[in-house]
Amino acid sequence: MLPLENIYQGRTLVWGHRGARAYAPMNTIPSFEMALAQGATGVELDTHLSKDGQLIVLHDFSVDATTDGKGLAKNMTLAQLKELDAGSSFSKEYAGVRIPTLSEVFEAVGQKCFINVEIKSDTQETDGVEQAVADCIRQHGLEASVIISSFNPLALKRFRAILPNVPIGYLYAPDYDFSAAMDGLAHEARHPQDVMIDAAYMEWARQHNYRVNTWTVNDPQRAAELYKLGVDAIITDKPDVIIEAISETSR
Repeated sequence: MLPLENIYQGRTLVWGHRGARAYAPMNTIPSFEMALAQGATGVELDTHLSKDGQLIVLHDFSVDATTDGKGLAKNMTLAQLKELDAGSSFSKEYAGVRIPTLSEVFEAVGQKCFINVEIKSDTQETDGVEQAVADCIRQHGLEASVIISSFNPLALKRFRAILPNVPIGYLYAPDYDFSAAMDGLAHEARHPQDVMIDAAYMEWARQHNYRVNTWTVNDPQRAAELYKLGVDAIITDKPDVIIEAISETSR
């Protein structure tokens, strides 16, 4: 396992949630680039497979909410998905922005920041997404600068068996908690919704040697509280706002 200390270096990191989601269309190259321009030390993204087995970066399983298309992404080929406009629904300024592949995101920002790859999986059986993600990471040589997260413990177990030298983190929320299924699976991080975090939670996490990467925090006051509690990373739609909040708190 590659040491996460090389990434955190004793700091509370700020990761752009689907890029700089408040300022650019989520999960697109412009959004990731904006997050980095604002000073984010990493970005968080979502990935799953197209009909022809290509890794796309898209939050929902359907394309309805963020593009001019309709339907499930898994029923469309990459070529069909690439025809969709993934920017206009956010702003006319981003008209023509396309859904990126995971490989395209790695090529654009993989050498510039840490990347939290969330595997989107809601089934007990695999569709091959874990193997595809592992292959993509190896292809780009990014084993030392990614962490894999998922709400699905089974997906994390499958990924760990394929690429054990890449850290994994369990994603959960008060109303979506299957953490008991993580028992017996060594993992490096917990990714709780921020409302779950207090001093007792942080003490528990440290006792288990878990890094704590929390989401989605856009309120500066809450970010300052989380910084004081010692969280390892804050995932936010507004990297610039949260970076400033942490900077002011640390003075």
